[in-house]
Amino acid sequence: MNGFRVGFGYDVHQLQEGQAFWLGGIQIPHTKGAVGHSDADVLVHVICDALLGAANLRDIGYHFSDKDPKYKGIDSKILLKDVVNLLDKAGYVIGNIDSTICLQVPKINPHIPEMKTCLAKVMGISEGQLSIKATTTEKLGFVGREEGVSAYCVVLIHQKG
Repeated sequence: MNGFRVGFGYDVHQLQEGQAFWLGGIQIPHTKGAVGHSDADVLVHVICDALLGAANLRDIGYHFSDKDPKYKGIDSKILLKDVVNLLDKAGYVIGNIDSTICLQVPKINPHIPEMKTCLAKVMGISEGQLSIKATTTEKLGFVGREEGVSAYCVVLIHQKG
């Protein structure tokens, strides 16, 4: 098993009326959107953190500071592509990604195929290597009250060759 590494990511963003809602690299129609320094795509952020963690390359905030104006409003897919390039330079490739989005509304299931196509293309992997699931919190907590969105992600990477 030498050369295999596992990474975990977790992220949360507040939801606010009138914001664009970017999730999984696509814009989802909704009255609320996530708030953040970038486009606040919680799914892309957890994938980035999980990949960086697996390769022991710190976290998304280390590489893309929310204090740096060049990342203000940036498309998170650009950050994801940069993370994949960092993994490549470190000698790793993606084995698989398993993620879960926690959101009360809107329903995410209809959007998952488009998310998978989009993100797999950005990362240069097959859609079969990327699992995206969605769940509600049964109206409990900040997600259940529709105040925010959260996501979890686990990845497996391995050394090239």
